[in-house]
Amino acid sequence: MLVMAGIVSSLIPTHFVYDETMHEQTHSANADVLLSQIAAAIAEPARTRMLCCLMDGHARTATELGVVAQVSPSTASVHLTKLKASHLVDVVAQGKHRYFRLSGPGVASALEALLVVTGAATQPFVPSTPSRLRAARTCYDHLAGTLAVALHDQMVQQTWLQPFHSGGYELSVKGEAQLVALGIDVPAVRSQHRRFACVCMDWSERKSHLGGALGAALLKLSLARGWLRADMDSRAVTLTPGGRRAFQSGFGIEVTSL
Repeated sequence: MLVMAGIVSSLIPTHFVYDETMHEQTHSANADVLLSQIAAAIAEPARTRMLCCLMDGHARTATELGVVAQVSPSTASVHLTKLKASHLVDVVAQGKHRYFRLSGPGVASALEALLVVTGAATQPFVPSTPSRLRAARTCYDHLAGTLAVALHDQMVQQTWLQPFHSGGYELSVKGEAQLVALGIDVPAVRSQHRRFACVCMDWSERKSHLGGALGAALLKLSLARGWLRADMDSRAVTLTPGGRRAFQSGFGIEVTSL
């Protein structure tokens, strides 16, 4: 009995080491499987062209990506489903349109590293939107275009806007104080029966601008202060000299090129 107890005791440490090793091996095996799945998703030439096209940060429709990949719309849809399942792309639904973009900077960095190895270069996004509409326009009740994208990006970079959920934003304490100082009645904006602040895909820039009640309040303020002037016969808005100064001093945006 004592001999048997000694044998069992001697096996216990080995047993625990074996379990830990198995856990590490299982974890490593799972990582290997995921890596091989992602590699397979990237390796298909049509999907590679889609991913490289999206590396400029602009979102695109399935139709546009199908043209880039040189495949039919139905085949493009299959490829995009595969990329989404591999967490390489996200889809943004806006009205009847669906836009695809890289799922995050980590994907872009990985693709960039692979492109460095191959020596390939990505093609820049070239919008076909008329220049005045592309620069600044209304998107229903909020601002869109190059100026709106720059405003959104600056507010995120300065941590005025903080991601909330489902593509929404919440204001930081700093952001709320800054907007109140500019003349936005934030409590009144919050009380509206609609989303407070959310991402809206810009169809000319294919990047995000700010929608929701806060986006509408910013456009309303800009028009009331004379920072922007609305066209009578189109959705285009003109940035005034006073607006250039206001956007630079209030938001830190250099808009001399608009």
